[in-house]
Amino acid sequence: MSTAQKTYMANDASVERKCYIIDATDKVLGRLAAKAATILRGKHKPTFTPHVDTGDMVIVINAEKVKVTGAKFTDKEYQRFSGYPSGQKTIKFKDLQAKAPEKIIELAVNRMIPSGPLGNKVRTKLKVYAGAEHPHVAQQPIALEI
Repeated sequence: MSTAQKTYMANDASVERKCYIIDATDKVLGRLAAKAATILRGKHKPTFTPHVDTGDMVIVINAEKVKVTGAKFTDKEYQRFSGYPSGQKTIKFKDLQAKAPEKIIELAVNRMIPSGPLGNKVRTKLKVYAGAEHPHVAQQPIALEI
């Protein structure tokens, strides 16, 4: 009869989910992405369990107004590779911000989440919108300051 403490392990039934909204206007990309990744994984909760999806939903609005520091606005490049010879394509940050500003935040946050089936499930709870409008009013998102 030991009185040892038991480690709490969360499961899908015991997780309470919330919805947070982040306004990216004049926010630094890396800091915003790190905060969003922490909330998506559930690391901000005392009930965090590494092998269970304990995270919350994150909505990012005004993605077109996100900032980067230093010379990243002109120098930062995003690369992708099709798998075929000469299939590598690069695009500069300023061009991607003009073309698809949501993609910048999605890439930054997704690269901070571990790969694998659990990471894939976590990534689906990130919603990014270029403007101030979003269709998730019914989720009653809580405003989050960074």
